[in-house]
Amino acid sequence: MTPRTLARFPFLKEASAFVKGRGVDLEEILAGRAWADARERGKQRAFDSLEDLEKDAPRDVPAISESEQLREILSYPIARMIVSCTGDSFLVRRYALYEALLARARLQTEPDAFVNDVAAELEMDFTAEDGKARMHFVDFLKHTANLRGKEWKLINQAVDRGQVTLRREKALRVLQNAIQARIERQLPIEVSEEVEATFADTVTTLKQKLAERRARFRPEELGKGEIADFPPCMQKLLADIQGHENVPHMGRFAIVAFLHTIGYTNEEIFKIFGDVPDFAVDVTKYQIEHITGAGSSTEYTPPECSTMKSYSVCPGGDELCHREWMTHPLKYFRYKSKRRKRATGPPSGTDPPPDPSAVPKGPGPTP
Repeated sequence: MTPRTLARFPFLKEASAFVKGRGVDLEEILAGRAWADARERGKQRAFDSLEDLEKDAPRDVPAISESEQLREILSYPIARMIVSCTGDSFLVRRYALYEALLARARLQTEPDAFVNDVAAELEMDFTAEDGKARMHFVDFLKHTANLRGKEWKLINQAVDRGQVTLRREKALRVLQNAIQARIERQLPIEVSEEVEATFADTVTTLKQKLAERRARFRPEELGKGEIADFPPCMQKLLADIQGHENVPHMGRFAIVAFLHTIGYTNEEIFKIFGDVPDFAVDVTKYQIEHITGAGSSTEYTPPECSTMKSYSVCPGGDELCHREWMTHPLKYFRYKSKRRKRATGPPSGTDPPPDPSAVPKGPGPTP
């Protein structure tokens, strides 16, 4: 594999072997004047991962000369060190997404044989040729779990003897997820005190940028309902979002529809989602507007409990969840809200179960 190729795809195992073969050691990378450009480029990779990445195409940096190619190859492990020094799980996921998006954009101009080699290193049963690609349905399911819409459902794919056939561009989107998952699994790496000292100022600035980003998207206050009144499923979804977890599509749909129904504005919901790792402004706004009816003729309500369970979004529930009449997250919220308000006012006797008609009728999630 040529240095140019390794510069474009530095996450490949051969890139690491290439660096070792050049005899470049860690001390040189951290302090050598010859590698100052590589250190700066590594810092840029880390900071670029915090950009909005709305267009699925991070800015590329050409590497034409031999020195530029080596700079690109070395900048990848340097960026991994910097990201690891922060100890921030959100940045780990954002950085993995950034590298995967960059790799996907570059793979579009690579021949099928090389794409197949990348897929093989990712341990995928994958073959690209003549503008299409085939992959085993297990790989398809594994690497499309977080992709939304009818176009990603297995039932809507061309499947023959366990092989899913996709357009090349669509198959590269699946490869992007596989690359992202691999990079994310490998981080954070263990870093020495020497590494931490070298990049201390960079890490401090990076943490400041992270804090600014979180402040920019933090919701003002969840004032339209006590979080304690939220059903366990919605509490967990909010906790996962705040913990920088990648919430599955059904979970995102459910929490958006739930918050909208109990009175949150689209802007307030948008801020809640501003801190998830794969956040993209345009895509997130479109999805929220679609679910809330601002961008379509249909206003969705959250799925009922049975649907939440079938999609494995229900965390198991509490005692109230297991009552026979408790069939919808909105019933839970309204029941708990009424009990809390009555508890702070004059006694009114035993609370009866809410009328099922109190839950607004509406369509469920897009199939």
